[in-house]
Amino acid sequence: MPRCHDETKRTLKKLGDTVLLVGPPNVGKSVTFNRLTGMDVSVANYAGTTVDFMQGTTMINGKRVPLIDVPGTYTLDATNEAEKVAVDMLEASPRAIVFVLDANEIETGLHLLLQVLERGLPTVVALNRFDLAREKGYVIDLDLLSKELGVPIVKTIAIEGAGFDQLTRTLGQALEAPDPPGSKGESPHCLWEETERLVALTCQTTTASRSWRQDLGRSLVHPWPGIPLALLILAATFALVIGLGMGLRRLILLPLVRGLLIPQIVQVVDMFLPYGMMREVLIGEFGFLVKGLEWPFTLVLPYVLSFYTALSILEDSGYLPRFGVLLDGLLNRIGMQGSSIVPLLLGYGCGIPGILATRVSFSGKERMIVSFLICLAVPCIAQTGAFISLLAERSIPTLMGIFALSVLSMVTAGLFLDHYLKGPRPVTLLEIPQLLLPRGSVVLKKVWMRLFRYVYDGAIPMIIAVGIAAILYETGVVIIIGQLIEPLITGWLRLPPEASVPLMLGIFRRELSVLPLLDMDLSTLQLFVGAAVGLFYIPCIAMIAVIAREFRLSTAIGILVATTSIAFLVGGLLSRLGSLLV
Repeated sequence: MPRCHDETKRTLKKLGDTVLLVGPPNVGKSVTFNRLTGMDVSVANYAGTTVDFMQGTTMINGKRVPLIDVPGTYTLDATNEAEKVAVDMLEASPRAIVFVLDANEIETGLHLLLQVLERGLPTVVALNRFDLAREKGYVIDLDLLSKELGVPIVKTIAIEGAGFDQLTRTLGQALEAPDPPGSKGESPHCLWEETERLVALTCQTTTASRSWRQDLGRSLVHPWPGIPLALLILAATFALVIGLGMGLRRLILLPLVRGLLIPQIVQVVDMFLPYGMMREVLIGEFGFLVKGLEWPFTLVLPYVLSFYTALSILEDSGYLPRFGVLLDGLLNRIGMQGSSIVPLLLGYGCGIPGILATRVSFSGKERMIVSFLICLAVPCIAQTGAFISLLAERSIPTLMGIFALSVLSMVTAGLFLDHYLKGPRPVTLLEIPQLLLPRGSVVLKKVWMRLFRYVYDGAIPMIIAVGIAAILYETGVVIIIGQLIEPLITGWLRLPPEASVPLMLGIFRRELSVLPLLDMDLSTLQLFVGAAVGLFYIPCIAMIAVIAREFRLSTAIGILVATTSIAFLVGGLLSRLGSLLV
């Protein structure tokens, strides 16, 4: 690795007593890791890279053994940063390997397994999802496959925890064996030919009838009925996000916060502080203890909960890759492959994981396009909650218009970037997992973890930003700056002068450019213009920092200037077009 060489060497040196969990993406590796480690888990950044990995410990033979979940990869050819990290870890002489092999996609997994076995490391194979393979009529001769590979194979169902006692016992035996199972000997000349030979020798397909999963899965990736079903699924998702979020907001959170908590807070502050700047900072127009509680937890949190519930259901069902297949032709035209839909959808939760997910993109050009689109026109869930709070009660068509504007701008920007950025055309490489019924326990766990992440990464920074904004507002700084840009606000955007305040607040957090508009007496057109400016406005500071780390500082500055310029340009044009139509 070219950067942080000494730190990288120290990281590699620590792997001598470590078991590595290796396998392709989407084979149940993360679930296997969670089953083996329980709650003893942390996330680390691999020295000298931007690649994160999970690390923890697992109980083997009565002792705690370090376990690392190696970034998922299809090959060890080191063609991207994740693959380079996987190669580095394997070359650091770990104590043993647990390889997760998907029984449904055994050919791809076997090719990677053969590459791993070339290194002669003690290896145990966890054959995951064998129940689904049996349902599809796949019969795998495990004894013969184990003999051919020279390593033990244990059947597991990671999502149910089946087979893990046997897996830990087998791993313990491998660690204590004087001649631990590893490579069977001399490597074959062509790994793909060897893979095909093993599949033909050990795997058979019975005449079992196709399951409903297979029939439905095939239907979802064809234009008919895939596209109508996709529209229905998107409509249901939209309804779930708005309906559940609005219900939680109106029936539970608003009465609790506005009716109970905030009056008590105001009463306590009035008891101890006389009227003055300090009191206004705490409970004034942009009061830290009022808006800092109301905005993140009554206006945004309900939609965070409803969005992540819908996203977790789509993820756990295996539908998202199929949606990517349907959009592959369109995305190819703007420099992306179908799998790019995953980081884009992640961006609707939070832009940062969406940008990080582009690490597996086909090329640097594709990665730049996806990252720019996320920064430009993919509203994070906090911003989405602000849009819904601002527009849903006034006009559902106006709210839908904001999301239509988001999609239209992404297509336009994608076409422009694909034309002017240098790089190869995308080659579609999209793995389609088995279609499953979402499991309630898995969905709840994902939602809980993401809610916790929102509080830590979203709500707390928003509260701090509100506090800073309250100080600047009460000291007059925001008003002075607002007066300087007032001609732009009133003349170009045709918004009232006080709309300059949320634009100042939006520098700290993107959604703060939208939320203050709730308290202003604006027309529907003005709300739409304000929301459109907020859609394209300055990305949050954390996103800019991630762009600078993943690409270059100049790239981050360029995106900052581009998004802000587009925000004001589009806002002014919409204001004038709207005035002609109204």
